[in-house]
Amino acid sequence: MELDFERCYRAVGSRDPRFDGWFYTGVTSTGIYCRPSCPAMTPKRQNVRFFPSAAAAQGAGLRACRRCRPDAAPGSPQWDVRADLVGRAMRLIADGVVDRDGVPGLATRLGYTERHLHRMLRAELGAGPLALARAQRAQTARILIETTGLGLAEVAFAAGFGSVRQFNDTVREVYGGTPSELRAGRRGPAATTGAGTLSLRLAYRPPLHAGALLDFLALRALPGVEVVRDGTYHRGLRLPHGPATVALAPADGHIDATLRLADMRDLAPAVARCRRLLDLDADPVAVDATLAADPALAPAVAAEPGVRLPHAVDGFELAVRAVATQQVSLASARTTLTRLLSATRAASGAAADDPADGLVAFPGPAEVLAAPDTAFRMPAARRETLRALARAVADGELDLEPGGDREEAVRLLAAVPGIGPWTTGYLAMRALGDPDVALTTDLGVRRGAAALGLSDDPKTLSAYADRWRPWRSYATIRLWRAA
Repeated sequence: MELDFERCYRAVGSRDPRFDGWFYTGVTSTGIYCRPSCPAMTPKRQNVRFFPSAAAAQGAGLRACRRCRPDAAPGSPQWDVRADLVGRAMRLIADGVVDRDGVPGLATRLGYTERHLHRMLRAELGAGPLALARAQRAQTARILIETTGLGLAEVAFAAGFGSVRQFNDTVREVYGGTPSELRAGRRGPAATTGAGTLSLRLAYRPPLHAGALLDFLALRALPGVEVVRDGTYHRGLRLPHGPATVALAPADGHIDATLRLADMRDLAPAVARCRRLLDLDADPVAVDATLAADPALAPAVAAEPGVRLPHAVDGFELAVRAVATQQVSLASARTTLTRLLSATRAASGAAADDPADGLVAFPGPAEVLAAPDTAFRMPAARRETLRALARAVADGELDLEPGGDREEAVRLLAAVPGIGPWTTGYLAMRALGDPDVALTTDLGVRRGAAALGLSDDPKTLSAYADRWRPWRSYATIRLWRAA
């Protein structure tokens, strides 16, 4: 990644938070690295180096600033937008794949050799996959040290370290102090929310229209899995090491997240999926600037800056919900999905394991495949579409998760009988994170276009939507709101 010194230095001088996560500022005279918006005095030019990742700064021997906490900055918006090898790798590393499966597992998921993967990441980010995963483990460890009462040995293994010694060395190297010193200097007492429960803040780049996010999620909430209550979004999660629940509440400048984990090793993937769900790593200024250039959308952008594109915590879940919604209303689809949820949980005998708040994760592919025909209150053809979809995901043929190949996933989805262009486009937009999908045949999009004085003819609207590139998915969200 090429970093222009002058542009980066000007951003540091202005303390512009929009650049947090895009790059990191290394100060050689103090041996620390910061986020661009750090409130400390702007360092002299001759003492500054810029890095494309926290891991690269750590590799240069710098420790994280304790004042601005650069490791807690929003991630670069590139990793959500880009569909290439590096973008896919960064999404998988954030989801904890290296900690679970090692670099060989990451390379296998991506379909490249370890050597090629390492070369590409070093060229773009100044650090290989192990160093990038290590930086994430350090951040996870800091969160656990400062917000929980877990013993430090428990923190080490929960954060993904192979040994307590490795944990101690990494924390000392990255934060300039031992784990015990970090715990002694934390800003408040550990939360007393119960075993396995964590409260933390999720940063984002302003502006963020929280009301639009909650409206979108509330309209589509599936009883038993998710609910919006008192301005807070609650849902169940299926994570690599066990189930979890999360409560996400918009606050001033951040999202308050309360996670209840069955296994602390799932902290990093839980945070990554929550950030992805709420699109917290987006660059709303860049998106809004493009959409505001269209006179039809300019008033909506001015009135509601920072409208995000909600993604998914589970690609398979969203695919099932999209197929169930085909040609029926959201209310009808919700009834169908609620019945499927109840049937699959009863069949698996999992009802007794429900958490106290009553929210559970959506059933996985194996559970859907095992469900009896009576669990699907839908036409037989659509039921077979769901089973074909579940079979493809269970067999590893179709990857609908953040690290999947978008083009390959779209091709495979289109080949499933019963999945048409609307469903493929919807999943590309929300499950696969494509920021440039125009759902111009969607009834809600057409109604929104008409409400804004645009043509509601799909072909005409599709041609008009070219002016919204590369953010047509965000324009789709705004058209839905206009409808």
